[in-house]
Amino acid sequence: MYGFFKSVLRGLLRVLTHYEVKGEQNLPAGGPLLLVFNHLAWWDAPVAMATLPWRMTAMALKDLQRVPLTGQVLSLSGSIWVDRGRYDREALRQALAVLKGGGVLGIAPEGRMSVTGALERGKTGPVFIARKADVPILPVGLTGTERLLGELGRLRRPHLTVNIGPVFRLPEGGVHASRKEERQADADFIMERLAELLPPEYRGVYADGVKERT
Repeated sequence: MYGFFKSVLRGLLRVLTHYEVKGEQNLPAGGPLLLVFNHLAWWDAPVAMATLPWRMTAMALKDLQRVPLTGQVLSLSGSIWVDRGRYDREALRQALAVLKGGGVLGIAPEGRMSVTGALERGKTGPVFIARKADVPILPVGLTGTERLLGELGRLRRPHLTVNIGPVFRLPEGGVHASRKEERQADADFIMERLAELLPPEYRGVYADGVKERT
């Protein structure tokens, strides 16, 4: 089912949108790998799934199960559903099992769809997973997904860009007053790698910390 939906999604993207993928040379051979992406619209995870050459297991809020098409695609692709606003031990166990098995786990570090259309402060959940599983991180920057429905409704093909960045690992622990501050510093490090892949108007709260590599 995953392969079938992936093929269908790729076909729809190519027919209905101006779909552009950058940075494919940065793709590693496979997992274990934690993939992080910015979150602009309900279909960000399916777009990432359609783009990547290997299977990705997404961590998604249970709220998305009620979203037409996106909910069905995520369910049939074996996504891990996470309860909003609480420590979901079972979801964490499943996520670590994916990485332990050499798989690719996809997650939006902001923890929700952006309300500003630009990057919001990163959460520390992905940091815990990356440290616990000791895996590299692949950043993927998405643009244009937030305009998809509006443009299609006007009978126009929106421009979607998937920008794949270099794989990285979290830095060695620095000097922080508490474990909470250390994890937030790591979360900000992840978000800054995402910001580097995005145009200035998408960088949000991380605009000032971006090193111009794109």
